[in-house]
Amino acid sequence: MPRPGRPSEPIDLNDSDRTELERLSRARKSAQGIATRAKAVLLSSEGLTDTAVSKQVALSHVSVGKWRKRFIEHGIEGLTDAPRGGPPRRISDDKVAEVLRLTLETTPKNATHWSTRSMAQRAGISNERVSVIWRTFGLQPHRSETFQLSTDPFFVEKVRDVVGLYTSPPANALVLSVDEKSQCQALERSQPILPLMPGVPARQTHDYFRHGTTTLFAALDIKTGQVMAQCRKRHTSKDFLAFLNKIDATVQAELYLHIIVDNYATHKTKAVRDWLVAHPRWHFHFIPTHSSWLNQVERFFAKITLDIIRRGSFSSLPQLRKAILEYIDENNQNPKPFNWTASPEEIFQKINQFCNKLS
Repeated sequence: MPRPGRPSEPIDLNDSDRTELERLSRARKSAQGIATRAKAVLLSSEGLTDTAVSKQVALSHVSVGKWRKRFIEHGIEGLTDAPRGGPPRRISDDKVAEVLRLTLETTPKNATHWSTRSMAQRAGISNERVSVIWRTFGLQPHRSETFQLSTDPFFVEKVRDVVGLYTSPPANALVLSVDEKSQCQALERSQPILPLMPGVPARQTHDYFRHGTTTLFAALDIKTGQVMAQCRKRHTSKDFLAFLNKIDATVQAELYLHIIVDNYATHKTKAVRDWLVAHPRWHFHFIPTHSSWLNQVERFFAKITLDIIRRGSFSSLPQLRKAILEYIDENNQNPKPFNWTASPEEIFQKINQFCNKLS
């Protein structure tokens, strides 16, 4: 039986303190350290232990106890950092707050984001001081990331369907992740690629000659990791059906085929729908829109791009096709399936957390 810890001193909040703590905890454009401490105090006032609070905020249970004690002794002012030793500060709190406000709430003229120099000129301080402030508060205006949320009305149902095939594939059936990688370019560098040497990376010219493109159709067996592939000139509905016919002729007749596929228009034409009616052992499972991360063959496409296509130099289109198909044959000699671990609930929770950040 675990030994009970020392009981925490209770926190009794008045209306004024509670209102101020709630305001601080909701702050999105101020010091997030104080916002986290305010959340910890609010949770502690509900009777939660330090350990329970630490599981809900980004603090250890020791830190939760520290800020609980500081609040009891000094009130809301106790949630700020104590003064530290060293030479006197040259920049006031108001100036730091101004830099943060400008960084988070404004953009400079004729630019999409602040640089240390443009911010220094605007705030009237050195660019080194701006850099220190940004590092302290984790701000990186020069960086930008992309995101895309699915608006599919059947997002939940489709995620459960596809993840169910990954984690519990049906008996007497083959589950394939299918897609096409279009616009695979046969690029030939204008000069020979210089090999890797000690202290010097491999080098290639930035310019090249184009020798055409090909489309790689691939079907990844999610159980074994083997890949069925075909290179086609285009990626029309006719090309897609040709690839389906190749799969149909390869897979044993007694097996059902469950195909995980995206919402590309080529996959939903009347010709494809008629083909599915004529082949009743085939079942298409469409992933939600804007959710390519849910289709495992996309991970294989990323791998073949990194290993073969991106840094290759191909003097002709047949040479590119040969390199792609040889890579896939080599992969099928010792295939390694991708291990899907995320449950639908974990996926929904991450999306919910991201949406809460956006709001």
